[in-house]
Amino acid sequence: MSQDPARGEYPDRVSRSELDAVPTDFIPDTARRTKKGVVIAAAVFVLAFVIVSVARYVHARGVASAGESAYLAPPPVDVVIAEPAKVGQDLVLPGETAAWYETTIYARVNGYVAKWVVDIGDRVKKGQVLATIETPELDAELEAARAQLRTSEAQVKARQAEAEFSKTTNERWRDSPKGVVSEQERESKKADYESSEARLYAAEAQVSLDRSKVDQYTALREFKQVKAPFDGTITERKIDVGNLVTAGSGSTTTPLYRMAQTDPLRVFVDVPQSAAGELMNAGVPAEIRATGAVGGAFSGEIARSAESLNAQARTMRVEVDMPNVKHALLPGMYVNVAFRLPSRGSVEVPAAALIFRSNGVQVAVVDGTGKVQFRDVAIARDNGGLVELSSGVKPGDRLVLNISSQIATGQTVAVNQSDGGTMPLGANH
Repeated sequence: MSQDPARGEYPDRVSRSELDAVPTDFIPDTARRTKKGVVIAAAVFVLAFVIVSVARYVHARGVASAGESAYLAPPPVDVVIAEPAKVGQDLVLPGETAAWYETTIYARVNGYVAKWVVDIGDRVKKGQVLATIETPELDAELEAARAQLRTSEAQVKARQAEAEFSKTTNERWRDSPKGVVSEQERESKKADYESSEARLYAAEAQVSLDRSKVDQYTALREFKQVKAPFDGTITERKIDVGNLVTAGSGSTTTPLYRMAQTDPLRVFVDVPQSAAGELMNAGVPAEIRATGAVGGAFSGEIARSAESLNAQARTMRVEVDMPNVKHALLPGMYVNVAFRLPSRGSVEVPAAALIFRSNGVQVAVVDGTGKVQFRDVAIARDNGGLVELSSGVKPGDRLVLNISSQIATGQTVAVNQSDGGTMPLGANH
């Protein structure tokens, strides 16, 4: 050790007073207490391990027992009660509206448009004037025909005078004593009389011909005023004042108006082959359903049908008539038409209850003992989500929905109730 020169002593050595300050009361059983604590801690650890192991064992046994119970329990199934078929089903088909009458109006005389008085969207009555056509050529032809008629009538009067004179002359020569006039003169007067009669008949025939021409031109003059053929709405106007128009409806002529009658309204529907027999006769009620701004339901009925199927589409054209007093529907609209079809089968079941197999269609029926029985059924009508059956099921039978392929005939099942619980069949229900 090094000596501190300042103190004259060794710093690493403990002084006597410091040695006297060290406690001397040492507890003899300290080691025993430490060992006891270690033993207690080990015992607690072992006890915890035993408790956890027992809990795991109990849980495993419970899971195994629950699995065994679930395996041995009847499989749950959803069932539906077969109900009697309703009075009818709605068959909804797309349709297209059409005007009751629709026509294109052409001019019947040659001329030019003097004025038009109705425009697109106007509702007109039958016989109402739509436009006026000036026909100077027709007017001239009518005046010429009238003049010719007057000339022919004057010719008739002249021929009538000739015929009267020839008649009296022939009578005098015919009644004259023999020897006074020769037979040749008598025959000549007779021939003159017959000739005058023939000329009179020809003149009268010419009068009839000329009068028919006058009547013809007079009738054509009536078409100077274009009139509505029926009550309806103007859907198109193609004329203006001064337009030259030509009589006829050929490809080279321009139509004047197009109009349609929309009350009542026709609705054309293509009915599939499966329902053609039930919608072929007139009088079947229908409901026309429109969407959009003019949405709503309108009543109508079948008025006529084609009574034959389209060879390509296998559909039958049906025509539905509906009142359209307020003109709510317009021609050319697409609508849905619902028909109430009479029932064909005795019961009605969801399509999910059907089982399609190689040997036909079946259903799974749950009897009173809770066992599943498979039955063959016959489909009377497929309405999509609901199917009408004509045999194999009666009202009140309980049918399994979406049955599993693992369930066999005679197997006991548990019915799922609407509240989510299960009730083994065979119990009171």
